[in-house]
Amino acid sequence: MKKLLYFPLLLSIALSSFGCSNDKKDSQEQFRERQRAIQERSRAQQDATEVAEDEIAAEAPATTAPGTEGPAKPATTAGDKVVGVKDGDTIVLLRNGEEVTVRLYGVDTPEKNQAYGQRAKQYTSDLVFGKQVRLIVNNKDRYGRTVGTVILPDGKSLNEELVKNGFAWHYKAYSKDASLANAEADARRFKRGLWADANPVAPWDFRKNKSGNTSVAASTANAPIPAGATKRQVYLCNSTGSAVYHYDKNCSVLKRCKVETLTVTEAVAIREHGRRADKTCSN
Repeated sequence: MKKLLYFPLLLSIALSSFGCSNDKKDSQEQFRERQRAIQERSRAQQDATEVAEDEIAAEAPATTAPGTEGPAKPATTAGDKVVGVKDGDTIVLLRNGEEVTVRLYGVDTPEKNQAYGQRAKQYTSDLVFGKQVRLIVNNKDRYGRTVGTVILPDGKSLNEELVKNGFAWHYKAYSKDASLANAEADARRFKRGLWADANPVAPWDFRKNKSGNTSVAASTANAPIPAGATKRQVYLCNSTGSAVYHYDKNCSVLKRCKVETLTVTEAVAIREHGRRADKTCSN
């Protein structure tokens, strides 16, 4: 009889436990659905924000890169291309589509018809022609040229390299630069470049003498020349201490030349360089 009374009680407890289990599962499922809903709303809001930002960026006007418009370029600029070399200390830069003539600050290279004049020009050309350089502007000279220091692609100064390797003087009348002064002292000590000449003439002295010797220049220009001199090639040492030209390139006197040797016509040697024929190696 007692067993019959316990059965309904056990059944009631079992049904109650089953119901609780179902309620728990339902609660968990509802919780997961709420979490999914929250996540979906969050993703939707994020997508909407990104779309809005893209639309704003697309509609916004393009900004101008700093330095491309507005104020003029500062004294120190980068990326100017060298399009011309007039002589050792004067080059032409292409800046903003315009050609700018630049006179190197603090240096003076030999004149074109001086010893080492052509070699100084070639040295400068080898270092900068066709390359991008950086110009540090100092001022403008009386001829309207920009005076400054040219920085090479490797970071070295063209001005200093010319002096250090004996292709230019430190122009002390216009510069007190200690680096240039030291560079010239080293070049002199080791007899680099033009300092190999026993008596190199500074360009400013050469220009002064040239302007003061107009009568000598006139007499040289009208000097008589031998027959065939306009076609005959001769050789001369491009040193201010030399007064002759040579017919023989292998002449022992010419081989003692410590600077460049020029090949010109005999007429040019006589009229433009004021030379006379050397008798040491003459036939």
